[in-house]
Amino acid sequence: MIRRIQSFFTKQKISQLFLISSELIVVLFLWANFRVLTVSHAFVSGDFNELPKVKVGIVPGTIRYLSSGQPNLYFSYRIDAAAELYRSGKISHLLISGDNGTKGYNEPQDMKNALMEKGIPAAAITLDYAGFDTYDSMIRAREVFGQDRYIVISQEFQNERAVYIARRFGIEAYGFNAKDVKNYGGIRTKLRESLARVKAFVEVQLGVQPTYLGEKIRIK
Repeated sequence: MIRRIQSFFTKQKISQLFLISSELIVVLFLWANFRVLTVSHAFVSGDFNELPKVKVGIVPGTIRYLSSGQPNLYFSYRIDAAAELYRSGKISHLLISGDNGTKGYNEPQDMKNALMEKGIPAAAITLDYAGFDTYDSMIRAREVFGQDRYIVISQEFQNERAVYIARRFGIEAYGFNAKDVKNYGGIRTKLRESLARVKAFVEVQLGVQPTYLGEKIRIK
């Protein structure tokens, strides 16, 4: 029996299996990234005049300061864009969706504080402490906070992925692009985003449930 197995798994057959697997992975990578772009491109813009008026804008959470102690420009630019969209009248409420998974790490509260520093009233801000990733944030916006129409406020690359996820679940989502950060990460950042799109594509196809849903908190 062992000899039969060994004879089946010859070096040539192993090489063929490896080649087929590699090709399938490349196809998945390319197709997932293509689908994210094709589904989202018509609904994402850096000009709020091109976006509809909706009730809620969603700001995905991120850290306020880098490990070096320097301000995180992704954070700063998202806050600027959220304040701009709110003042434009395109939205009347902001949902901050981020990670508060450990003590002392509170993305939503940090972003709320920054928005209030910009003059946004506390009553116009709701916090989602279980937005552990973009996928969870988009689904929770509807299932927990009762929103099936919203504008995501982040950098273009994340907006494209967020809008793709939302629209594949029948949510009328748009994206308002915050200023991008050119000097962070470079190729590494692009590769990470490409892989994140593969993950999002697979999760959408499988209909994965968010990490946590919990009690409904309707934004009225």
